Amino acid sequence: MSHATGTEVTGRAGDRSGDHHGHARQEAIYRPGAFGRKPAVPTDFTDLERAAIRRMSKRAVAYLAGGAGNSATVDNNRRALDRWAIVPRMLRDTSQRSLRTELFGRVLPAPVLVAPVGAGALVHRKADVHIGAAAAALGIPYIFSNQGSAPMEQTAAEMDRVAAKNGGVSAPRWFQLYYSTDEALVYSLIGRAEAIGAEALVVTLDTTQLGWRPQDLNIGSLPFSQAVGIDQYTSDPRFAEMVDEHLAAAKRSGERPKTEVTLGGLRTLLAMSRNMPGKFLRNLVSPIPRAAVETFLATYSRPSLNWQDVTALRTRTKLPILVKGIQHPDDARKAVDLGIDGIVVSNHGGRQVDGGIGAADALVDVVGAVGDRTKIVFDSGIRGGADIFKALSLGADAVAIGRPHMYGLALAGRRGVQEVLENFVAELDLTLGLSGFNSPAELSPEALQRIR
Repeated sequence: MSHATGTEVTGRAGDRSGDHHGHARQEAIYRPGAFGRKPAVPTDFTDLERAAIRRMSKRAVAYLAGGAGNSATVDNNRRALDRWAIVPRMLRDTSQRSLRTELFGRVLPAPVLVAPVGAGALVHRKADVHIGAAAAALGIPYIFSNQGSAPMEQTAAEMDRVAAKNGGVSAPRWFQLYYSTDEALVYSLIGRAEAIGAEALVVTLDTTQLGWRPQDLNIGSLPFSQAVGIDQYTSDPRFAEMVDEHLAAAKRSGERPKTEVTLGGLRTLLAMSRNMPGKFLRNLVSPIPRAAVETFLATYSRPSLNWQDVTALRTRTKLPILVKGIQHPDDARKAVDLGIDGIVVSNHGGRQVDGGIGAADALVDVVGAVGDRTKIVFDSGIRGGADIFKALSLGADAVAIGRPHMYGLALAGRRGVQEVLENFVAELDLTLGLSGFNSPAELSPEALQRIR
């Protein structure tokens, strides 16, 4: 499978992308280190996660770091990658390395994307704006979350501002779609994504209902119930109509909402009022925030979602359509046969089904089934550049980074996200060179050995 092109592109301003990211990043850390300055975020995942967990609230840790059930799938993701060992080759000229990669007509500085993570405001207010800005600074695509904590228009505008400041570096973005029960809302979201320049549509298939997440359940925390992570909805004209319809129906029924006055209930009311658009005090006395949350919870997921629903989107958009959550080779074949443009092999970071297949094991099966017929993006379990090397060797065209960039956000905001991304790309570059390769296009399973 071909990963890269020979076209020169530019990444960060003043930096030739693909030209020894690793050395440049090392130098950017070691030079300040000589004066006693340390990087904003740890450069290894273990310390990164540990530091971020100390910094985040209990609700943020539960939502972000937690897995489904006993987190067996989270563990399986790690084991699946650890089953493969890199076998470095010696005495090969790797002085002309390039990470440049083409996806859907766009040449990227590296085969890396920033994965969508919902309810980011648990970690940092307007999280999506800062994540998008960090991605734009590097020319790496950001997959906007449907459950984002800022309207997509705000994030896109900040990405464009950063790109212009960096000398016109492109700020590619995709959009992740959760298929609502209201099709008019689905089409409204897609239209907005097209309007802000999204270059692909990623339809998430594995979250038609929430998995059993004990870390959230044990503290009774559902971010969306406090209007955290519903900004794409509350900024949408169709959703505003749905809220009005909800309020009108409630008025016709004559039923008054039952309210239990507790300290927790007061906190939820304050959170909803703060997280909704408009002025806080006005929201505090308005029925709209509560109605918006209730409308969202009633309509955001679609358990009946099927292949016909997804393929029907082709009549609504010209964007490339990828399906996210594919883990079985038969589902991969079905997607390709139906004309879907790409596959994201993912188990939602182990947050939906406990005891599920490790994502890298699923990747091997999916590549075996359709690897020469479609583009494949991989996520779930990536903890560093060496893991990206393994996923590319196993046949992925690109890799999406999830939890790690959120940990960077928790520790140092926008700068933390950017440093995490820079570290991952740098380690990938060094691993590539030290293993005897000059580009992702050269990678294949022969670069690895299965050890378990």
